[in-house]
Amino acid sequence: MLTRERKALLLDRLAAEGRLVATALAHELNVSEDTIRRDLRELAAEGRLTRVHGGALAASPTHRPLAERGALQTEAKVRLGRRAAELVRPGQIVILDGGTTHLALVQALPRDLRATIVTHSPTVAAALEPFERVDVLLIGGTLLKLSMVALGATTAEAFGRIAADLLFLGVTGVHPEAGLTTGHPEEAALKACLIRSAAETVVLATPDKIATTSPFQIAPLEAVTTLVTLDDRPAWLPDGVDCLAA
Repeated sequence: MLTRERKALLLDRLAAEGRLVATALAHELNVSEDTIRRDLRELAAEGRLTRVHGGALAASPTHRPLAERGALQTEAKVRLGRRAAELVRPGQIVILDGGTTHLALVQALPRDLRATIVTHSPTVAAALEPFERVDVLLIGGTLLKLSMVALGATTAEAFGRIAADLLFLGVTGVHPEAGLTTGHPEEAALKACLIRSAAETVVLATPDKIATTSPFQIAPLEAVTTLVTLDDRPAWLPDGVDCLAA
């Protein structure tokens, strides 16, 4: 079997089963484990999968610059944003993570909403300008241009002093084994801090984020209070996590 044929088989198998096990594949295809591991390394470098101990998981296609992500799944994001906006109550303190789906959430909020919204995304903060009764607390730090959010020790320290009612957390993958993941290590660490700063955590997941992963774990699935999706509740979602269909 040629290398390109073997890689195509690996990707087809990953799409069907959600996980690849190097040892089993080497035996099945009658090649060495080193050969399979090399294939997985090369596919991971192309962003086609995420390597884990012993094999690989499906990679999220959403870890891209903000401008590129804005053109992906636009209708899905509008639906998710509308459903998520229903969770915001007057008078709440809400942490709003960066991301294009959360921009859709902002657009769905009632213009007369009275609330405090805390964000480390200047893009999200600017989108809140028309909301006269919303107090916007913009947390600063070093700007990660990939996601247009602030990062760093001062950012984490500021969030550590906040006790919010609700957090809308941005992720690039929601996976039964890997949990909540994203593509940048410092961003993953800050997102874990955001979870600790809120009583409830809500994740809005477009279909391309479900059962896919990125390299850096934020938290296990049990950290989520509510998952908002377009489809039925994933069978592998923990019992303690609510799931709302948009």
